[in-house]
Amino acid sequence: MPKIIVIGACGQIGIELVIELRKKYGVTEVFATDIKDECPALIANGPYQKMDIIDREDIREFIISNSIQEVYLLAALLSATAERKPDFAWKLNMEGLFTILDLAKEGYVKKIFWPSSIAVFGPTTPLDNTPQYTVMEPSTVYGISKQAGERWCEYYFNRFNVDVRSLRYPGLISYKSLPGGGTTDYAVDIFYKAKEGVPFTCFLSENTALPMMFMDDAIKATIDLMAAPTEKVKIRSSYNLGGISFTPKELAEEIRKELPNFNINYEPDFRQAIADSWPNSIDETHAQNDWNWKHTFDLKAIVKTMLDKVKIS
Repeated sequence: MPKIIVIGACGQIGIELVIELRKKYGVTEVFATDIKDECPALIANGPYQKMDIIDREDIREFIISNSIQEVYLLAALLSATAERKPDFAWKLNMEGLFTILDLAKEGYVKKIFWPSSIAVFGPTTPLDNTPQYTVMEPSTVYGISKQAGERWCEYYFNRFNVDVRSLRYPGLISYKSLPGGGTTDYAVDIFYKAKEGVPFTCFLSENTALPMMFMDDAIKATIDLMAAPTEKVKIRSSYNLGGISFTPKELAEEIRKELPNFNINYEPDFRQAIADSWPNSIDETHAQNDWNWKHTFDLKAIVKTMLDKVKIS
């Protein structure tokens, strides 16, 4: 069994990825690491190490001494938060990637997963059914760092044969862990307000369509991509991943089918400009053709699951 490390394990994606990887490979084979002193209870059943991805030497020593074979590098500053701290966002999002790519180049790591995002696209990108290969002029710090990261991943594969794999995640929806400062966070926050029975104020306008995906699908796509035979992974920058697309208004209407008294109002803020620069929908044909990807959750299933599972303290 490969020894695996998930860096950024306490985030929205990390928690659920650790859970599923431990189911697949065994609890002791998957290290969870993050900058937090303690990990969330959901992943407290296995090894956890406090670690900062910016500390290059500490990361190198830990991975080498523990003979880590696979790295899932999730640590990053997301779109909305990165706009407030652009210098730190660039440092965090890029330096950590180089640390892991170099470990693989030197032969210490056999396989890397690094997530990209629909943020690599920009206002000049075709908005509908955005192709895998298209104009990419991101207008956010987060998007710029992810686009640069894609190019470096592809370069390390072509130049040094580093087995690095990536997905352009859309907005992700989960009930097990809270989002961490992204432009699509409204699609999680809305369920908590709905369950509390209070009105929800959305920071995007009602007709802002964005690609979204339920976390179970995103985790499955990640694990499937990493398990795919090398010859099936034909894109080494990052695969489009689209899921489904909907607007805040459409989401609210679906929630009202279960909770008729739910109310929503709209007060767009600085995140509206970010959302306006992103696609309305994504073409994920390459992922479907190369390694048989297919999502399973539609909007109705997402709403039903979230309303069933979200817990209000």
